[in-house]
Order: sequence, then structure tokens, then C-alpha cells
Amino acid sequence: MHKSLIALAGAVCLIATSAAAEDFPSKTVTLMMPYAAGGPGDTLTRIIGQGMSKVLGRQIVVDNTAGAAGTIGSLKVAQSPADGYTLLVMHFGHAANTALYRNLRYDAVNDFEPIGMIAESPMAFVGKKALAANTFQDLVAYVKANRETVTQGHAGVGSASHLCGLLFQSALDTKLAAAAYRGTGPALNDLIGGQFDFMCDQTLNVLQPIRGGLIKAYAVTTKQRLAVAPELPTASEAGLPGFEITVWFGLWAPKGTPKPVIDKLSGALQQALLDPEVKDRLASAGAETVAAQRATPDALRAHLKSEIDKWVPLIRKAGVSAD
Repeated sequence: MHKSLIALAGAVCLIATSAAAEDFPSKTVTLMMPYAAGGPGDTLTRIIGQGMSKVLGRQIVVDNTAGAAGTIGSLKVAQSPADGYTLLVMHFGHAANTALYRNLRYDAVNDFEPIGMIAESPMAFVGKKALAANTFQDLVAYVKANRETVTQGHAGVGSASHLCGLLFQSALDTKLAAAAYRGTGPALNDLIGGQFDFMCDQTLNVLQPIRGGLIKAYAVTTKQRLAVAPELPTASEAGLPGFEITVWFGLWAPKGTPKPVIDKLSGALQQALLDPEVKDRLASAGAETVAAQRATPDALRAHLKSEIDKWVPLIRKAGVSAD
């Protein structure tokens, strides 16, 4: 009798979960973007939110809870009800923060349910106009010859530019003086003003000053040259074989969100990424949508693990901490 009651209770829960998923969403869904409004991540979040809203038939709003390299907003999602109505859009910092923060109040893997990858944004190496190096090969040689005095800028600990810089230093087996800023805007302003030597940042942020002749451009960090800047070689072809890094974005729900809800959200994400308008708008924002098979829970789960395996040893070796 006892076993029968347990089985009955399990069946009731399963039916209730399935019914809830069938009705999902019955109200507004919130996408948490844990960085400030107006940045590349915010732009991407709003584009994909509008695309998914069309598929789901419900309004999707964006919540910008910024601070501490995205960890404040990420924690807010981890502590939200596991019902699919509060989701996290986060970039590769979700992996890096596991090493940057010794006292992180959530587990990037175990406190979230992956929904799928969204897009990837390339990066580029740029320098001040007065820098002696004119090509990427020149830049590598210049850094090696002047490692005691050269300065590399970034937009803050845990930012894409910071992590790209760490990877560059690791590739050259050196440690450089850092010019750290609170955001890409101030960093670029000072690079244009010649206050430090070079940096690596998302192409979305640097293409305009490159085209305006305000800074020098050296190379992109993708496997292939970019259609929007075909004149720029890849770092791999220009002197650092295998040097590749993109700012990827993924979508997560709180741990325990029912699988039928996750599946519905993942399906909506995949459909949105196939929408020509979404693809075009993301491309204009400097991001490339991922293939449908990467916009799945399993693909994001595997990718996050590989990124943690990549960034944690590198950050710990560099002795960098955000705490």
C-alpha cells in the first residue's frame, strides 16, 4: 500500500509538471543580462529575447543587474524559482568566474540548467596610433622585446578583454603590466589618447575607431578572417598558431527547472536563431548565431565544461583574483 501511494504521488507530480510545461509560458519571461544596458551583451539579449517572444507568444523583458563581472545577476537567477520565468544570458565569463572568485556564492555548473548556446562574437587586437608595431608579427616581437615596459589594457577583471589578454600573455609566456578600467568605453578612450599600448576586445567595440583611423588594428582571434574586416589576418595565421578566442553567449535557467520547460525554451531559442531578422540583427551587432545543434542543453553543458577546463588553470597560473 505504501509503495502504491508513492507511485501514485509520483504520477500526480509528473502529470502536474507536464501540464505546467504545456501551459508555459503563461506570463512574462525575464532574461537576466548581468551587465549594464547598452553594451554588446545587452544588445544581444534584447535581440534574442524579441526572437523568442515571437515563438513563445509571450512578452520577454530584460533585467540588467550589473556588477562583479556578472556574478550579481547570475546569483539572482540561481536563487530564483525554478519555473522557467527567470533566465540567465551570460558569456564565457560564466566559466572564468569559477576561478576569478574564490568565494563565489553559486556553482556555475550545478546551480543552473543549460538551455543552449546563442551566439559568438569575435575579438581583435588593437593598439594606439603611435605604437611602433604595424603588423601582428611586429606587435608580438615588440611585446617580447619590451615586456618590462609595454602596457596592455582591459575593461576590468573578468571582462572579455581581460581574459583575452591573459590568454595572449600565456601564449607568449610572459606577464605584462595592466591598465585596468571600469568598462570598455573608458579603456578605448584612453587607448585612443595613447595612455597605454594595446588591448584585445570585441570587434563590435573596436571596428568604429579602427575605421576612423583612431587606433591601429592587428588581427582577429577567429579561425577565419571576418567578412566585416577581411583585411585583418587571424592571430593564428599572423604569428600565433592556434590562438583562438570568441565571446560566446549561453542561456540558462535555475537548477530544477522541469525538463519539459527547458525543452520548450530550447526549442524556442533554436527557432529564434533561424529567424533571418534575428540573424541579421545579431550580425550587425558583431555576433554570429550558432548552428541549431549547438543551441541545445547538452551542447551548452559540454561547452561550459570545456571552457572551465580552459580558463581555470590559466587564471590560477596568472594569480588573478576578483575577490
